[in-house]
Amino acid sequence: MEEKKKIYETTFIVNATLDEPQIDGVIEKAKEVITKNGGEIRDFAKWGRKRFTFPIRKKNNGFYVVFEFTGPGDTVAKLERHYQLDENVLRYLTVLLDKKALKARVAPSELAKQSAAETPGGYT
Repeated sequence: MEEKKKIYETTFIVNATLDEPQIDGVIEKAKEVITKNGGEIRDFAKWGRKRFTFPIRKKNNGFYVVFEFTGPGDTVAKLERHYQLDENVLRYLTVLLDKKALKARVAPSELAKQSAAETPGGYT
């Protein structure tokens, strides 16, 4: 019997000192890990560079990325292992979205648009 795919959201912070093509490379590698392990990206958003409240690995800024994806349970373990091995990923968090959370939530790409609209000058 095929395992039922669950819906997850993963947020990770990439080293903001990298240039755009390098950041995109880190994002693409994370996408590959999900898709190669039976997952499927449902939505994704680049929230952009944000200043940290406190330094993380001696860095004051990070580039935030959010994926919403479906996949079997072992996809999360493989994705988080990838994050641990990638020195450009400063922090990450992956959560399982239950029915209640799915009903109440705003898609990552929509949230990024709202944030940009609310920020003076469109700076994120």
